[in-house]
Amino acid sequence: MSTKIQVRGLDFFYGDHQALVDINLDIPANQVVALIGPSGCGKSTFLRTLNRMNDTIDDVRAQGKVLLDSEDIYGKDIDVVQLRKRVGMVFQRPNPFPMSIFDNIAYGPRIHGQRDRTSLSQVVEASLKQAALWDEVRDRLNQSALSLSGGQQQRLCIARVLAVESEVLLMDEPCSALDPISTIKIEELIYQLKEDYTIIMVTHNLQQAGRVADRTAFFLTGELVEEGPTEQIFQRPADSRTEDYITGRFG
Repeated sequence: MSTKIQVRGLDFFYGDHQALVDINLDIPANQVVALIGPSGCGKSTFLRTLNRMNDTIDDVRAQGKVLLDSEDIYGKDIDVVQLRKRVGMVFQRPNPFPMSIFDNIAYGPRIHGQRDRTSLSQVVEASLKQAALWDEVRDRLNQSALSLSGGQQQRLCIARVLAVESEVLLMDEPCSALDPISTIKIEELIYQLKEDYTIIMVTHNLQQAGRVADRTAFFLTGELVEEGPTEQIFQRPADSRTEDYITGRFG
């Protein structure tokens, strides 16, 4: 299998506080990688290093390399806007823009120069179909996205990322604010999307990681303790700290 992202010797600092310590990780293309660990262990910080979302915070710095298709995303010639087009982010709470369903999806393509209404309509339809939302909203594309349910809003946010032809989807606890039925729909969607995308997701729900992730990485106090096939991590972890976390002894 090909490797989409390679992380080598990654350290990350908020001011004087070191949040990530010497992270080394290969992320295969077209697989789902779950990041697990207790609160404050560095999972979300690591996720945000993969599209430089942390750059928006004052007094932060990264050391080491993050290679996307063998290109270091922290290189000085990197176009960060283009990077975030390729590596999209879905946040913990749905965050649709206060505009119509259509304009939410068309927003990204318009930013990147697409203006033709017919082309935009095709992108909107294709993205909503990929996000398993088209049949539910096709007759109300001009209604406010804020009128959708929480689960629908999260699928809309996924469709918004897909509309700019991302290659990698970063998901920061995408189901934590959703009801069980909406969660199942998102999990089914994740399973389908990995045919075309590489997906890295933070989750506190170990059962969810077991259901949807091909590989799982366990973080603790800013360190990557171990990573491997999900079944191995859950049933035969190499490190006693992983076993303690998975069996509920802490976290």
